[in-house]
Amino acid sequence: MFSFFKKKKPADAPAAAPAAPLPSPSPDITAPRPGGSLIGSALVTPIEIPVPGAAPAVREHWVSKLRSGLNKTGASISGVFTGTQIDEALYEDLESALLMADSGTGATAYLLDEVRRRVKDSGVTHPVAVKNILTDALTQLLKPLEQALVIGEFKPTVIMVAGVNGAGKTTSIGKLTRHLANEGASVLLAAADTFRAAAREQLEVWADRNRVEIVSQEGGDPAAVSFDAVSAGKARGKDVVLVDTAGRLPTQLHLMEELRKIKRVVSKADSTAPHEIILVIDGNTGQNALSQVKAFDDILQLTGLIVTKLDGTAKGGVLAAIALWARERAKASPGLKPVPVYFIGVGEKLEDLETFNAREFSQALLA
Repeated sequence: MFSFFKKKKPADAPAAAPAAPLPSPSPDITAPRPGGSLIGSALVTPIEIPVPGAAPAVREHWVSKLRSGLNKTGASISGVFTGTQIDEALYEDLESALLMADSGTGATAYLLDEVRRRVKDSGVTHPVAVKNILTDALTQLLKPLEQALVIGEFKPTVIMVAGVNGAGKTTSIGKLTRHLANEGASVLLAAADTFRAAAREQLEVWADRNRVEIVSQEGGDPAAVSFDAVSAGKARGKDVVLVDTAGRLPTQLHLMEELRKIKRVVSKADSTAPHEIILVIDGNTGQNALSQVKAFDDILQLTGLIVTKLDGTAKGGVLAAIALWARERAKASPGLKPVPVYFIGVGEKLEDLETFNAREFSQALLA
């Protein structure tokens, strides 16, 4: 399996200030862990980190699943290239197919212009060659989304994870935790999704599966849970603190404001945090996913994305629309960090979340 993040040595830090006290009272700071040892008010369990494997066959298996998952999207686009000549009808069909795949009007126009220009410059005459040109043009558009998640520059690296209900947010946190553990990172989970019933229990299941610690409070305030988790992560020397925030729609302004509060409170526990703010979006929702990205970015200034449920959808082209938005955002606000797609998902198993690779995705989409 390919390594999905870059490790950095922590920068020289100033003399440590006295640790901020945890809010009081702070009941149930961690869920009980079999075999753990009590330290203060927190129950700590030793974690056995598995040795990561990097066999190319594992990645090839993943690419095969990606290709299969994107079949519904790819079939509608690839069907355009079954003719015998390159003519205006081909371009019109390609435009319709890209729009049906939810690439959006902007990304569709960009790709069509690129394909037309490259066809003219290269002098190709067969539609199959146009398909190869489209694959290269799509790869070029998506390439800026292909960035590594950096862990280790800060300790702990605090990652806030947001997303609407049903996008696969909590499940993605569980899968991401497994990736981190496989790479040798120690992880602490924060059950700050106190808005949805049973969300804490769901995250505790993932903590058990991955043998990592969790900070939670039954019925607690999400910001207080987040503060506790970051403080505990610093005290215990964790590499990563993953904060599961409540799912909400961008139109629920009072709940979106709560996200701002969590971000502010996290920065009180660690003045450099949060270091990553990742949005989980459902690939099935097409252009609505792009609307979510824009809305959450306005509130939180996103640093990365996880795109789930790409298997079985006919709307995989939405990544092209996201790529064009990211390009325009970078031009409009040069001071902001880029918003890459760190991971994409094509299933429910732990191994069904993997790093995003622009060429792999383009080739799988247009296979």
